[in-house]
Amino acid sequence: MPTHLDQAQVRSLLNWPTAIDALRQAQTSGPGAVSAPARTSVPAPGGHVLVMPAVDADHFGIKIAGVAPENPARDLPRITGTYLLHDATTLMPVLAVDGPALTLVRTAALSALAVDALADPGASNLLVYGTGPQAAAHIEALRTVRDFRTVAVVGRTAESSRRFAAEHGVAEAGPGALGSADVVACCTSAHTPLFDGTRAGRDVTVVAMGAHTLDARELDAATLRGAQVVVEDPAAASREAADVVAALQAGDIDGTVPLHAVLNGEVPVDRGRRRVFRSVGMAWEDLAVATALRRMLS
Repeated sequence: MPTHLDQAQVRSLLNWPTAIDALRQAQTSGPGAVSAPARTSVPAPGGHVLVMPAVDADHFGIKIAGVAPENPARDLPRITGTYLLHDATTLMPVLAVDGPALTLVRTAALSALAVDALADPGASNLLVYGTGPQAAAHIEALRTVRDFRTVAVVGRTAESSRRFAAEHGVAEAGPGALGSADVVACCTSAHTPLFDGTRAGRDVTVVAMGAHTLDARELDAATLRGAQVVVEDPAAASREAADVVAALQAGDIDGTVPLHAVLNGEVPVDRGRRRVFRSVGMAWEDLAVATALRRMLS
């Protein structure tokens, strides 16, 4: 039987710099280094099930994850599932990982990788939308790539904002928080835009990670209009990022830039306009982080 890592073990084994570096190495190796078909989504009575396989020269892995929107009301996690890592030569399973824990780490680490590439080096004000596990993980991960002077949070309710701020030692966002933010992290399951993009600064870096279906969007047209938009993969964004699809169709942006092209220096960061990183979550990210976990055990 393969070794199994639960949520606590994942977090104790894997620090943010290691997870970020694993994703950076996967991206700078180029998109041809990993084979990952499009995510399969299957409706289920309580939500939907996602199947996400990926293969590289040494490993293949597959995540089976459930998204159950009503689970929080049952005092259960919204995201469920398991990741199984195999040796690519023998095809034998070598590691099983708690799926939500892996997803939490790789998502926040990917946002941190993008912020490190796109945000001004002196970025000092972070604004986070959301009060769930991803919001907390993003604050931790983003603090490893920028020395933020202020961190403020916007929750769905004033009470959720107050509770999160107290628990995590950050501030509740005031009326001018969006306009003064250098980095905005959108960490919600919202189906409609979180803020009015006309109120955000022209030089802000926005990362959005909460939606992967064409009926949900965290960002409005004003946020994307004229921005340099970076994505994990243009084809995946065109399938799953509703806000990016709408911006392309409206002519608000003239295309998207794959993250690996920025990291490899093929496309320069345009600091003369807003930068937006819109992720949908891809199987190569899970594989990179699971492989890093296996290295930590060896």
